[in-house]
Amino acid sequence: MAWNEPGGNNQDPWGGGNRGNGGRGNKNQGPPDLDDAFRKVQDKLNGFLGGGKGDSSGGKGGSSGNAGGGSLFVGILLIACIVYFWNAVYTVDEKERAVILTFGKFSETVGPGLHLYFPPLQSKYQENVTELRTYNLKQQMLTEDENIVEVSMSVQYKISDIKQYVLEVAQPLKSLEEATQSALRHVVGSSEMHQVLTEGRELLSVEVKDRLQTYLDSYGTGLEISRINVESAQPPREVQSSFDDVIRAREDEERAKNKAEAYANRIVPEARGKAQRITEEANGYRETIVAQAQGDADRFTKLLTEYQRAPEVTRERLYLETMEEVLGNTNKVLVDVEGGNNMMYLPLDKLMEKQSGTDSASGRNEMSSQELNELAGKVADELSRRVNSARSGRTSR
Repeated sequence: MAWNEPGGNNQDPWGGGNRGNGGRGNKNQGPPDLDDAFRKVQDKLNGFLGGGKGDSSGGKGGSSGNAGGGSLFVGILLIACIVYFWNAVYTVDEKERAVILTFGKFSETVGPGLHLYFPPLQSKYQENVTELRTYNLKQQMLTEDENIVEVSMSVQYKISDIKQYVLEVAQPLKSLEEATQSALRHVVGSSEMHQVLTEGRELLSVEVKDRLQTYLDSYGTGLEISRINVESAQPPREVQSSFDDVIRAREDEERAKNKAEAYANRIVPEARGKAQRITEEANGYRETIVAQAQGDADRFTKLLTEYQRAPEVTRERLYLETMEEVLGNTNKVLVDVEGGNNMMYLPLDKLMEKQSGTDSASGRNEMSSQELNELAGKVADELSRRVNSARSGRTSR
């Protein structure tokens, strides 16, 4: 039943019950006094916040309650303003930039310093634009020659345009991850396996960086790629042993090629040097023969001229020169005695060998002029003896 109906035990929900003498009601049942109810609520709040306590029995108590209610409202309003401005004031560091949106629309880009914005009318997005961030990726993919490689790489990036980073793409980091995978698969799919695993790794990082930056610029993510490091590139574990065999075979091939190139680099210059020497010798021989032939021809022409002038003298001179040249190359002498029937043989070679042996035993290497004179005298005496013997033999006949 209602609180003001008969039998309701006068249970006033406003806490009135039996009102005091200062109340407007009486002990009879009736509608609640709203002023009295509000005054009681205000008194409780004042007591909770330490304000003055209202008195329901007099007009002075009512005035104190009204004054306490006003001061409470002002205090709450002041605290709310302090909290609002405390949250509205913010600081942008030297490494940071902030984007301010007013009613969800771009308003401005804020640089370093102390700033103020007005939430909830405005919203703020603040990011570090100089910090290098890292994204790691490890993927298995197919190469151009249909082999599987596992590439592990890290992407270092930073925010270059805070406005694009906040407004153009809903999830810029997600776009970065997907664009990195796309660029890496495109480059690896256009390369052969041995290029990705060996000498092509540096070129791989450069191509992936250029392609990834092109993707991010076209998306408008506001991100800048600083560096891409290809940390490892290897075949799957299941075929690692077979791949090692291929690598060793390729290394053996390179070693054999290097050995052959070293041999060629050593032999070819030697062969070229020999060829050049033979060519120079042939040229020298040709020049010598041509010059000798020209000299012989010139000598023959001059000799013919002399022969035509004095045939007998020229013939005698040629004979003597020829005999001198022939006998000058031999160490055997034959002496023809005029009027004799035999010739005397002088074994100068034997005599020289004998004398040379004697000199070697005595420590000398050459004949003295005195010994040569004695030898010549002996030869002359022998010639004279033989000539005289031959003449005496003809006289006796």
